[in-house]
Amino acid sequence: MASPPTIYASSSKPPKLHASDIGSIKAFADANGLSPIPSSYYSIVEGRDDVADHLASSIPVIDFSLLTSDHPQLHANAVSQLGKACAEWGIFMVTNHGISEKLMEEVMNKAHEFHNLPVEEKKEFGDKGPWAPIRHGTSFLPQGEKVHYWRDHLKVLTFPQFNFPHKPPGFKEVAYDYSRKIRAVARTLLQGISESLGLESKALMEFTGFDSGLQVFIVNLYPPCPQPELALGLPPHTDQGLLTLLYQNGIGGLQVNHDDKWINVNPLPNCLIVNVADQLEVVSNGKYKSILHRAILNNKHTRMSIPLLNGPKLEKEIGPVPELVEKEEPLYKTIKYRDYFQVQQQARLANKSVLDELRLN
Repeated sequence: MASPPTIYASSSKPPKLHASDIGSIKAFADANGLSPIPSSYYSIVEGRDDVADHLASSIPVIDFSLLTSDHPQLHANAVSQLGKACAEWGIFMVTNHGISEKLMEEVMNKAHEFHNLPVEEKKEFGDKGPWAPIRHGTSFLPQGEKVHYWRDHLKVLTFPQFNFPHKPPGFKEVAYDYSRKIRAVARTLLQGISESLGLESKALMEFTGFDSGLQVFIVNLYPPCPQPELALGLPPHTDQGLLTLLYQNGIGGLQVNHDDKWINVNPLPNCLIVNVADQLEVVSNGKYKSILHRAILNNKHTRMSIPLLNGPKLEKEIGPVPELVEKEEPLYKTIKYRDYFQVQQQARLANKSVLDELRLN
């Protein structure tokens, strides 16, 4: 598995700028064109890892309409496929999810409009820490990371209370509709995952307090990078929460780590990409692994992705589901979901996996 990226050594002399000097990668890229990138963004040490392109077509596809079918055998088969996808891959694509193509396009268009606002207009949403309901910023963890990442982001807490920027016009309304529809899809997936573990369909929802759980709506922007061989949009990481549901524009860049190989994710039209996240690994007692993934860059096109992280209730104590550890040892500590964020920040600052901090023994 790839080790955390370190700063790239080079004899070239790009601008002596740091992430603290760059409040927006988009603005920097627009102003500097094809100029060399700052050395503080060198996150690739020895060129790109080999990519196992032959495995890209093996990423599982779940037909949501079969998962919700009233036909017992069709539903059972879909549940089995869902469990296999979680156990063997930690990522899958969901088709026939019922969210209209029109709404998905509207969300993407409004997300573009937000990132195209002048820098001055976005300053009111400046990042004031992980509990700020609306925050716009850049990189991954700029206050503590040694190397920075080529992306701008908007992060909004949209459940259990809905927050959203008031501009551009119409973004808030479209985002509300989309976030609720994504939440409904995530809820149904969680029911199927619960069944795949041999539990009652509502078991995981009730155990995690999902119906009062945290949802984070993220809009990532990755402008063209003049030196994509040197930089990443996001480093290898896993997600917080139970399930991340992602939609992107037509530009590739998401890679997942499977059997210690990086694989490009090539989404089917209008599908949702679903990642198993940290808390689902914990509650399943390691049966379903949180997927390591990263964002690579290109020098021609702007990539946008809209992941929504769907997690437990903040005050819930999260550990392995009791029914799953009746005949086996628990592999993870039990920790309040709110406290997990503190562990997450410390682990990322130390270039560790947050799940390593939660594992027993």
